[in-house]
This record gives sequence, structure tokens and C-alpha cells, in this order.
Amino acid sequence: MQEFQPRPTRERECPSHELTDLPPTLARILAARGVVRDDQRELTLKRLAPLSGLSGVVAAARLMESHRNGRVLVVGDFDADGATSTALVLRCLRDFGFADTDFLVPNRFEFGYGLSPELVEVAKARNPTLIITVDNGISSVAGVAAARAVGIDVVITDHHLPPDALPAANVIVNPNLEGDSYPSKAMAGVGVAFAVMSALSHQLGGDHVRVPARYLDLVALGTVADVVPLDQNNRILVSQGLTRISSRVCCAGIRALLDVAGRDKQTVTASDLGFAVAPRLNAAGRLEDMSVGIRCLLTDDPAEAQQLAETLQAINTERRQIEAVMQEQALEAVAELGDSDVASCLVVYRDSWHQGVVGLVASRLKERLDRPVFAFASESNDRLKGSGRSVPGVHLRDLLAEVDRVNPGMLVKFGGHAMAAGLTLERAQLDAFETALGDAMDALYRDYRFDPVWDTDGALTGELLRLEFAEQLAALGPWGQHFPEPLFESRLRVQERRVVGEHHLKFVFEVDGAAIDGIAFGQVRSPLPELGEEVALVYRLDVNEWRSRKRLQLMIEQWSPVGSC
Repeated sequence: MQEFQPRPTRERECPSHELTDLPPTLARILAARGVVRDDQRELTLKRLAPLSGLSGVVAAARLMESHRNGRVLVVGDFDADGATSTALVLRCLRDFGFADTDFLVPNRFEFGYGLSPELVEVAKARNPTLIITVDNGISSVAGVAAARAVGIDVVITDHHLPPDALPAANVIVNPNLEGDSYPSKAMAGVGVAFAVMSALSHQLGGDHVRVPARYLDLVALGTVADVVPLDQNNRILVSQGLTRISSRVCCAGIRALLDVAGRDKQTVTASDLGFAVAPRLNAAGRLEDMSVGIRCLLTDDPAEAQQLAETLQAINTERRQIEAVMQEQALEAVAELGDSDVASCLVVYRDSWHQGVVGLVASRLKERLDRPVFAFASESNDRLKGSGRSVPGVHLRDLLAEVDRVNPGMLVKFGGHAMAAGLTLERAQLDAFETALGDAMDALYRDYRFDPVWDTDGALTGELLRLEFAEQLAALGPWGQHFPEPLFESRLRVQERRVVGEHHLKFVFEVDGAAIDGIAFGQVRSPLPELGEEVALVYRLDVNEWRSRKRLQLMIEQWSPVGSC
């Protein structure tokens, strides 16, 4: 068995700041995440960059209004961002009094991603006068052309990076279009959809102006689920949505999904959305059809929402079983490689893998190996479907674009953003792709260092290891991508320790005469620390509530004997 080697720590740099009325440690934590002025702490909607500044929103709103008495079809995507975007737009259009609205989401196994010509053929049977894409469409050149050829107007709302040739839609709204001056380029698809619906509400005027804000719970869920960077705009959207959920002013489907996940709606956090609600919603798109997830977000009937949430729960259980087998197989393949044979960007493939789950396998391997990973499964006899996940500093879509530039025609299609991307590849090209990917890494990221390290917010003194400080810290959230939850390091003395559930280690530490609980999930290893021994910890602070009693708990990411540090 390979000997455990603790990952080194590195304290985050703290720039100068102008934050007032905050304890020094809290101010340092915010400043290290780019919040250096008091106005940046305020997460109210009035601090949102004006959504009217997003290129194309006014034109999109005018075109949509012209179809108010027509038949509008919303074409979504098969992930949580796409599902929340679809539900948001449909709910708003119906509140606005649009006469005839419906949605269509492609089954990933039959149609693949986006507005394809084949999907347009299905859409034509519903006789739409307008198609609105959400969280997709920016690469759908052929699909948009097919729709326009039969007289269907098309509005694209998307956030993915655009290709060189744009589709000939009537209107495109995407903050990442060249020349768009909107300051927040990190919006999720649901954020772009919210901007368009806000523009439409102002176009219609009257009480309609207040409609989009009713659905900030959907915006929060989609934004967190898509793991986009939490800049100030996205933090505002997530914070406002969480407030609505905790106040029980949210759609029945989100309440039901929180219930089946066993999460408290009154204390809901971004982490609950990302690790409890989103996977259950995503499972439908991975294994079956996202329509069930969208219906869950659309219904106002609590009983129906509960039934659909339980269906999603069952699908997610199946997804976890499939993923566990695939992950074990992937780890076995990697274990056969020596350290020197693990590429800077890893490619894994097995013919039996489920193409809806390969993205999760890539994510788990990326976390384990601290490098970008692409995982592939069979799409057909001749083609493979791949999904990639990256590490900070390596932009996956840029990497694929470099492969495509140097090897034209190698990639059948590709798309995505910095941290996640997907592609289709001819089966015979897999080995050549792996070589081309390594060459692209050398070309773009030759000096990148793949040295796993814990970026921490420093050591906490005993007086800060208290429930009150943990609650103050939680109030600074939401935390997420590019705005990470604070991580600390300390050396504490073990008062008690025991194994729970075979793989988890429960601690009690002594700090200035007080006992503090800690839990290290999946970190049982030999030898266990002795009672009275001092251990080095990397951990997050958590407020554990049980039977109306709150206690501080350390969520331990790494423990090691002090002598091994």
C-alpha cells in the first residue's frame, strides 16, 4: 500500500482592502477573494450590473413580444442549468400572458447536444412561430439554418464560448460574444435567460416588471449547478435565490428535491444546491430524459412535485451505482501507470461506459490526480463521446480549440468553457487525439505546475474556533467556484477518536479547555492517531444542528501526525 503523503498547504495572499466593520480575519478572507470594498459585500439586486447592458436583450425582448400570440417553443439542454433555464423562461412567458408555450429538450442519446437539424424536424411537428434556445444554441449553425429555412424565428440565449462562425439566428444573447461589453462574462445559461426575461418584463411594463425576480430560486440552482465562477453578479443571483428558498418562496420542485435529499430548507446553502439538488436533477439528463426534471421545476402542485422528486431520487441512485463501477475501473487503469506515465492531461476510455456518466468519472479523476481529464464512452460503432473536467488555470475549450486548429477535422464537434467541455470523436482518432492533446498542453501550458496544494486562509487561533465565528463566516457566503469556502489549518490535540461507518474518522479535539468535534470522511488509515497526540489539520468550519442545538464541527479535508508535516 502506498504510504500516505500529506498535501502541502499554501496561505492565500491578501491584498490591501478598504473593508470596515469586520473583524480582521473575516476582512482578510474576503479580500483574498477579491472583495476589497464595502460595496462589494452588498448582495442586493440593486448592485447587479444592469442587465440591459447585455448585448441583444432588448432586440430579443421585442422579437418575443411580437410572438405573444404565436406558438413559442423553448429548446433546453439536458443538464441542471438547461432545466432551470427552461423552467424559468416558460414560467415567465406564461405569467406574461403568452398564448401558447411549450418546451423541447433533446435526449442526449438520440439527438445529442443543442438545436440540431434532427431536433428541428421534431420541433416542426409542433408548428412553432418562435424557438428560444436556453443554455445552448451558440454552436447550432445547421440547426438554426434549418429552423429559419421553414420560417421559424430563433432567439439564442447561451453562455458557452462562441465558435468562429455564428448561427444565423434572429437574435443572439451571450455575454461572451465578441464586442459584448457586459462586465460579467461568467453568467450561467440561466443567468442569461434571466436577463432576457427581465428585458421582456420591462418591454411589457406594468406588473410584469416584477415577474422574473419570483424565480430567482431557479437562477440560483442553475448557477450553482453549472459551477460557473461566483463573481459579484453571480453571488448576488445565488444569494437572492437562497433567500427565497429559505423563506419558502420557491417553486414546489426545489422544495421537494431538498426534502428527498434530506436538506433543511430554512438553512439552505449553495453547497446544498450543488451537492444535493443538482445531482438529482442532472441524473435524469444523464440516464434518461431531462423532461422529468423540467416538469418537476414547472409544477405548482406539491404532491406532483414530490412524486417527480422521488422519481429523480431513484434515477440518481441508479446513476451512483453506475458511476461507482466506472470510477473503480478508471482508477484501476490509472493505478497501472507509473507516476511518470500520468500525462499532463489524461484520457481514459472503456467501451462499456455509460456516455451520460463519463463527465462524473472525469471529475473524480481530476480531483484525485489534480490535472485535466477527458473520459470517453461509445456513442456509436464509429464514434466516441467525451467529457472533460479541468483544474484552475487550464481552459478546456481553449485546449480543444488548439487541438482543432493544429489538426483540422480531428474533432467532429466540441464546445464548453474553462472547467468543463465535451466533444465527439471518430473512434479511430482516439490515440491521435491523446497525442494532440498533449501537444496542445505543451503549447498553451508548458510552464503549468501540477503540484497539488491546499490553498488555506491560514491558521485559526483558539478564540476563533467557536460557534459564533463559524456563523459569522457562513454569513459571508455564498461560496463556490472562484469564491471558495474558507479552508484553515491548525495543530490540535486529539481527545477522542473513533471509526464510524467503516471509512470515516470521528474526532474530538481539546482547544483551550473546550471540546470540538471533527469528522474526516473517507480518511481511515493506519496507524490511527493516539489519544493526546497532536495532529495537523486542514479543515472547514461547519455549524452542525441537531434537535435545535447548534455545535461547531470541523469538516476535515486532511489530517496527519505533526511529525509527518
